[in-house]
Parts: sequence; structure tokens; C-alpha cells
Amino acid sequence: MLERVLKGSPKYYGWVGLLLVIIGGCGTAYVYQLMTGLKITGMSRDVSWGFYISQFTYLVGLAASGVMIVLPYYFHHYKKFKHMVIFGEFMAIGAVVMCLGFIVVDIGQPQRMLNVLLHPTPNSILFWDMIVLNGYLLLNIVAGWVSLETDRLRLPHPKWLKPVVYTSIIWAFSIHTVTAFLYQGLPGRHYWLTAILAARFLASAFCSGPAILMLVMLITERVTTFKMPKDGVKTLAKIITYAMCVNIFFFLLEVFTAMYSNIPGHLGSLAYLFVGEHGHTEMVPWMWSFAALAVASLVLLIPPQLRDNHKLLPWSLAVLIAATWIDKGLGLLIGGFNPNVYEGITVYWPTIPELLVSVMVYATGALVVTFLFKIATDVKAELGVAQKLPCGCSSEDGCTCASEAEAA
Repeated sequence: MLERVLKGSPKYYGWVGLLLVIIGGCGTAYVYQLMTGLKITGMSRDVSWGFYISQFTYLVGLAASGVMIVLPYYFHHYKKFKHMVIFGEFMAIGAVVMCLGFIVVDIGQPQRMLNVLLHPTPNSILFWDMIVLNGYLLLNIVAGWVSLETDRLRLPHPKWLKPVVYTSIIWAFSIHTVTAFLYQGLPGRHYWLTAILAARFLASAFCSGPAILMLVMLITERVTTFKMPKDGVKTLAKIITYAMCVNIFFFLLEVFTAMYSNIPGHLGSLAYLFVGEHGHTEMVPWMWSFAALAVASLVLLIPPQLRDNHKLLPWSLAVLIAATWIDKGLGLLIGGFNPNVYEGITVYWPTIPELLVSVMVYATGALVVTFLFKIATDVKAELGVAQKLPCGCSSEDGCTCASEAEAA
């Protein structure tokens, strides 16, 4: 099936070419970082994690997004997700590739990754993070590729595939839980030192991840013949809405705990983020933008008449993605480092080279997803799945003209 990535329309070739140019152009910034060191970034002794790790944290949530489609289909036999499962698995592959990419650029010299294998330390959370990320990548490659190949050959899925898929579902929860442990296991960082952080990570992942997945699939619908079943879109939109409600609820619990207890360590980070500390207000506009966007996303998604409006849905998803990206990206990371142990503020902001390297990693992930989605949509089109019929509905909707077309 790999040969399918070499065939496509001029627009497809143009998109792939653009991504390759971005990877090559921004890759020069990474070469500059390799030659000069991490001093080209905005990181310092007090802020030792920066934009790279914040994007890694966010993308782990995207990697776990596929489980919101895979779990209902395999555990609850929700057939409307049947032809969407493969896209969730392939999106997870692209997301894990980007996660690993951000880890590589963050450690400075890539050969340092070998230390995790040559000198394994099971008492380190980083060791287990390596295990769960690479394991999840392998599980999704096997499950996605084998299921798509057997569908292409019109054969039943092998019996051993279902245990692999079940394992990947459980594994999806582990990747974000272990990532949360990287943060909440640091006793000197009060903003992260909370037992609910792993739950917050999962709630955020299960709203932002599926939102990105659905947005990419809506774009895929516009450029291919594949069409998502309308009931499946409605159900996934509901899942996203519920998860966002839980995500905001968990965040408000943290706000209440910090403000009611008045513990300086917990209150200081929120004060810096939302009102500023010691004259530093760099994050204040961003965090209030997060608050406004989060409320706007709920206003757009909770009412069924707005949530089921397919013209409005992409904008609602984009608002949600922006809100969660601010909160779970720089908000979470910078809030954890400030105020520091001396009650001071160490200003951090990503530099231009840092942003260019990040664009390179994102473009690499987009290229992987493009290739995988190209293979999947070609196979689905070959099987005649969910294609647009002359009457305007899709073959998955079960409409009258679909039955007539099949009979013909």
C-alpha cells in the first residue's frame, strides 16, 4: 500500500512539496542548534523546560485522541465509528512521531537518547515514558496497518488483532498518565504538585485530541471522496463537549484549592499567570485569552443546535483547540517554573530559532499524517466506503438513494 503515497492530484503534490520545503528550511535552524547548543533557545537554569516540552505535552494528548473512537467501536460496538477508527490510529502515529521529535530537539545532542537504552533506570519516570511512547507507536502501526490491509483484501481481521487493539486502548491512558507523572513528581513545583494533574491531562487530551482529529478529518472530506457518517460526527462532537466540561471543571478545582487554602506556593503560580507578579505580566493576556476561548468553546458546543451545525463546528473546534493549547502548553509549563524557589520570576519566551525548529517537527508530523491518510482514503475509496452519492448523501447514511445505487 505504500506506493499510494506516490500517486495523487497536483494539490496533493503541492501540499507535500510545501511540507518538504518547510522541513528543509526550518531544519537549518535545527542544524544551527546542533552546532551552537541550546543557548539559542529561551531556556535557562531556572526554566529548564521550554516550548519543546510544552508541545510534547500537548501532542501526547493528541496521540491519545484515537482511543475516543477506537474504544466505542471495539468495546461498545458503535458501528458508526467503523470507518473512522483507522484515521484515529493513523493520527496517533503522527502525534507520537512529533512527540519523539520534540524530545530529540529538547535534549540537545540526539545521541543522548541512547543513554536511556544503554543505561536503563526503571526508577526514572523518563525511562517509563520512553517505554509507553514507543510501545504505543508500535501498537498503532501494527493495529492500523493490519486492519487496513485486511480491509483492502476484503478479508476478516485476524483473531490476534483484537487483543492488540485492546492493549492499545489501555496503553493510550498510560502515555498521558506517565507524562503527567513527569510533572507532578517534582516536589519543588507547586503548580504541578497535585494528585489531579493526571486526570486533568486525560480530560484535556480527550477534548483537544479528538477536536484536532475531527478538524483534520473535515479537511480530508473536502479534498477526498471519503465522508464521515453524520451520526459518528455527532457522537464524537458530544464526547469532545463532555471532555471539555470535565477539563474546565478540573481546572476550577485547582483554582479553588489554591485560593481557598491561600497556600503561597500554589497561589503564586496562578497569580503570576492571571494578574502578574513583581511587575511581570507576560502571561496575563494569554491566560485570559484561554479563559475567554474556553468559555466560548462551551457556549458553541453545549447547545445541540450549535454543536450539530456542520458549518459552525470547525470554528467551534478551532476555538477549543486554541484554548487548550494555551492552557496545557506554555501556561502549564511557565506556571510551574514561576515563581521560582527564591520567590522570583524568571521570564521565558521562545526564541525565533526555537519556533523554527518546532515548525520543522510539526511539518514532519503533518507529512506522516498526510501519507497515512492518503493511503487510508485511497483504500476506503477503492472499497466504495462512505463516498458521496449523486443525491447528496453518503453511502453510510443509509438513505434511499444509497440503497438504489447499491441495487443498481
